[in-house]
Amino acid sequence: MRGSRPTRLPAPFLKRVWLDEDKVADPSLYPFCLPFLARGFELGFDRAITIIVGENGTGKSTLLEGIAALAGYDEAGGGKGYRPVDHSRAIEAMGGALGDALRASWLPKITSGWFFRAESFFSVARYLDEAALDDPMGPPPPDFLSHSHGEGFLRFFEERCRRQGFFIFDEPESALSPARQMTFLKLLQRIERAGHTQVIMATHSPMLMAFPGARLLGLSKYGLDPIALEDTAHFRIMREFCADPAGFVELAIED
Repeated sequence: MRGSRPTRLPAPFLKRVWLDEDKVADPSLYPFCLPFLARGFELGFDRAITIIVGENGTGKSTLLEGIAALAGYDEAGGGKGYRPVDHSRAIEAMGGALGDALRASWLPKITSGWFFRAESFFSVARYLDEAALDDPMGPPPPDFLSHSHGEGFLRFFEERCRRQGFFIFDEPESALSPARQMTFLKLLQRIERAGHTQVIMATHSPMLMAFPGARLLGLSKYGLDPIALEDTAHFRIMREFCADPAGFVELAIED
């Protein structure tokens, strides 16, 4: 299968995704009721790294879950062939149904990689550690859980992103201090320079949004559109806070 074989073609491998409206039985049901899907959704990729920003509730995670399912990953996180999270008692509505209604254009189809979700990191890490223990002839366990939360995240990123692949990150900054976010930026730089990895990432971190060379897209009820870092609400709020931390917090808690 092409997804497991290396290619000399540079990233991005996923060129375009779009919603096949014939596959949507009821547009009023989640996830198809999300505003950005209401007008015929289509998204193209022209950079190795695409960063999506937007307020909570706009559908960033749902979109990433849908793309992950389209690529053959578990919507709760993991890689192709991994199912580290037990869905049998899940009550959270997720975006896997969106993946069934999405269509994609690949060149070539590279689906080896990983879908990282902050909420399920420990389940994924435990799954990988236990899977290695169950294989006495294999390499030693990666032991992601013996480190602090942020260090475990970074070890995971380092270990998984050395190879050619297609990676989806949903808010990777969740466990990273500002200093560790700078370390993550260096990892992204190595990924981009290698030229053999595509990354689609959702974040609330202005520091990660500022990665040079990435395509920055703002998600709103009107759709996905290119946006400058300085025009994001995240950046504007952080700039106001840094200019006058005490005054900013006083006004924020008085409103």
